[in-house]
Amino acid sequence: MLNKKIVLLVFLITTLFSTIGYAQMTNSNLSLMPYPKSIQVTNSKFRLTENFSLQYILQGERLYKMSNRFLNRLAKRTGLFLKFPFANQLDKTQKPEMFIKVERIGNVKLGEDESYRLSITKDDIGIDAKTDIGVLRGLETLLQLLKADEKGYYFPVVEIEDSPRFPWRGLLIDVCRHFMPVEVIKRNIDGMAAVKMNVLHWHLSEDQGFRVESKIFPKLTELGSDGLFYTQEQIKEIIQYADDRGIRVVPEFDVPGHATAILTAYPELASAPGLYKIERNWGIFDPTLNPIIDETYEFLDKLFKEMSGLFPDEYFHIGVDENNGKQWDANKEIQKFMKDNDLADNHALQGYFNNRVLKILTKYNKKMIGWDEIFHPSMPTSIVIQSWIGKESLVDAAQKGYQVILSNGYYIDLIQPTDFHYLNDPLPMDINLSENQKKFILGVEATMWAEMISPETIDSRIWPITAAIAERLWSPQDINNVEEMYKRLETVSFELEEHGLTHIKNKGMMLRRLTNNNETNSLETLASVIEPVKIYKRNSLRKQTQQTPLTRVVDVATADAKAAREFRNLVDSFLADDKLDLRKYSQIAEQLLSWKVNYEKLEKVIAKSPILFEIRPMSENLKNISVIGLQLLNVQIGKNKLTKDLILKSNEIISLAKEPVAQTELMIVSAIEKLFKSISE
Repeated sequence: MLNKKIVLLVFLITTLFSTIGYAQMTNSNLSLMPYPKSIQVTNSKFRLTENFSLQYILQGERLYKMSNRFLNRLAKRTGLFLKFPFANQLDKTQKPEMFIKVERIGNVKLGEDESYRLSITKDDIGIDAKTDIGVLRGLETLLQLLKADEKGYYFPVVEIEDSPRFPWRGLLIDVCRHFMPVEVIKRNIDGMAAVKMNVLHWHLSEDQGFRVESKIFPKLTELGSDGLFYTQEQIKEIIQYADDRGIRVVPEFDVPGHATAILTAYPELASAPGLYKIERNWGIFDPTLNPIIDETYEFLDKLFKEMSGLFPDEYFHIGVDENNGKQWDANKEIQKFMKDNDLADNHALQGYFNNRVLKILTKYNKKMIGWDEIFHPSMPTSIVIQSWIGKESLVDAAQKGYQVILSNGYYIDLIQPTDFHYLNDPLPMDINLSENQKKFILGVEATMWAEMISPETIDSRIWPITAAIAERLWSPQDINNVEEMYKRLETVSFELEEHGLTHIKNKGMMLRRLTNNNETNSLETLASVIEPVKIYKRNSLRKQTQQTPLTRVVDVATADAKAAREFRNLVDSFLADDKLDLRKYSQIAEQLLSWKVNYEKLEKVIAKSPILFEIRPMSENLKNISVIGLQLLNVQIGKNKLTKDLILKSNEIISLAKEPVAQTELMIVSAIEKLFKSISE
């Protein structure tokens, strides 16, 4: 009897630890992202062979496409010559190795059921879902589970129950400041689907360009796009492409500010007279639609009717952000209108504008979204507020009954590290909202603004960081172990290449171009420990425009440089040990020595490629701080003494190394500074 109790206890403990959140599953080797809500894992395996087959009953074009796309991806990953490369090739007498059970065809809209159950046994695989969109999410998890050993490819035997934490999991792509061709949008949609994101927020009008063909107002692209825009057929193609992957497409046409491109085509709608030209610089500019003339609303009515017919999603974004009000202040007629209508300030006037636009969109069965500035007491709670200012704004809006999307803390163009975004929870435990008010937080959008990106570099700014953000939005809140996230992210980043994403491979191409096709190892070594300057510092250090080349070392460098991050962690671990760890000491010393000798190697490359001249001081900084680091390390273990000269030299070199060079920052400085402080204190 006692033995039976022990066996039962062991079974219960095993079951418990196989289903708890990943934050505590530090020994798991499953590189899943987002991590499922519930998972049970065993040591058994489902072996893949050329006889693998897939069957489903419910008919639907999306289900047909997704099933065959899954089989095609599986064949490409494994090299297996599948005998049944399409779904439903078996007759009714044959049993498939994989069966999909789905209740209905889903609608690609906010709040649709995306849950699924994935069951893998030694003999077969099953996905059960309410909708085919849930099947999509399950298929992505299944592909992430694919593994290999000396016998071939297999799936581990698991039971997964999964559903998203938030219904709105989006990525904004700005195609105005720098235009992004159709293939860029498609491959990023594939990346989004791979990590279970479900909203593409497409920023389509700006000071720098209007990017959608209008057949009613053709001058918008004739005069306001430099010929870089999407035809209506291309828009439809991308919307269908996204729909096939369970992703909504929400358009944004920014008004009344950020409207230079519109006013270049139709200057009569401006709040100030004059000829307008497409803006080539970055920032907040004066041109603004005139909110008091009927012609403005007649224009928007016709344009938004046309665009509403083109974009089927029920949500429609009108921007409404960063209107500096200068043209309104200088216009006597606008000032008189405000006085006559008891509009106290520009914010009240913008509230008037918003309400008139709301009536237009409501007429076309659209729900209006805008940035924080859309909020005004006169606005009904039927609108959605996208919060970029901060969580205080988000909380305030939710408390007042407005639905909110959070983007503050998810501006991936600001070059902040992955863990910064990963730990930025939309609903932290201490948030000042009731359980009912929390329901107004629809989710999050990561924002990829396009001042400093090109089609060549955009993927490296979006991925793999956005995969970690996707997990924050899908997975349970307690799945938040940063160290484990980085481990899984390494695998997911590699897998994303399957979709044509260039975040890894373009780096080699750019390095070869920068070195004039000479050796790239030394430049790559430098690039691995530097990052572009953060926030919006890049443009302040050296003015950039729409025509500035985005082909320099700063464009190769990415946020969250892995080598620098791992070195900082190693130094932290070394300093935290009570006893001297010679293994860690050797690892730090070896790394510093390699950076020290890299200087001479890179000098030979720089001499042959003038585009690299600007980075020479950074290479020297890396050498100098590595030399100091080695000296401080030897003081730390008692091999050398801390002299006055070493203190002065350390302070000087650390201070110099903190300064940006060629709009990049050296990301190992903080680790060397910690070494120095641990000794000097």
